[in-house]
Amino acid sequence: MAGAFQYKPKFVDIRVRPPSSEEATQTDDVYALKPGERACDNPGCRAAATARAPKSRDMLNEHYWFCQPHAAEYNKQWNFFAGMSEGEVRQRQAQSAAGDRPTWQFKASKFSREAAAAAHGFGKGEGYSDPFSLFGGGQRPKPSPEAANARRIGKIERNALADLDLDEDADGPTIRARYIELVKRCHPDSNGGDRSAEHKLQRVIKAYQSLKKAKMA
Repeated sequence: MAGAFQYKPKFVDIRVRPPSSEEATQTDDVYALKPGERACDNPGCRAAATARAPKSRDMLNEHYWFCQPHAAEYNKQWNFFAGMSEGEVRQRQAQSAAGDRPTWQFKASKFSREAAAAAHGFGKGEGYSDPFSLFGGGQRPKPSPEAANARRIGKIERNALADLDLDEDADGPTIRARYIELVKRCHPDSNGGDRSAEHKLQRVIKAYQSLKKAKMA
């Protein structure tokens, strides 16, 4: 049949080349190390090392490299304090509490200059309070009557006394008497209805409340 379609498939060779003897040996070796891996340091082990362990307590920066099973076995047998006495163990533990770094006490030594100065003043009653003369230093001098009676007032109390036209040393009865006097003078019911002093009255009441809150009135 002239001009009839003829099927001509394009054949592609997909045959797989059999491995060579060397490649077959490498394939059968399941313990073959991959690039970048190192062998386990345990004698006779060909597995890849995945964990490290210190060689000794004196060489903590030098390590063995083991596979996981041999690392677990090494850790079971590892004893950091092996061969040390009980005193050496306690000393090592105390050093480890500070990160194996030297430490110093913050307080001065008993042979320091500060300690000598404190001991010199201790017998004289200097540098500390001994109101009952327990250490033989004598009682502290009593404050003067003026200092004992002196009050420490704040800005609010000082302004309140100024609104009442009083000095800072005014006592409670004086403050109450001046408050009553100013209320009568400034209140419209007591001064014949004069409202010109209402602002002063408000300041007087507020000042007395502040002094009363401060327990000065």
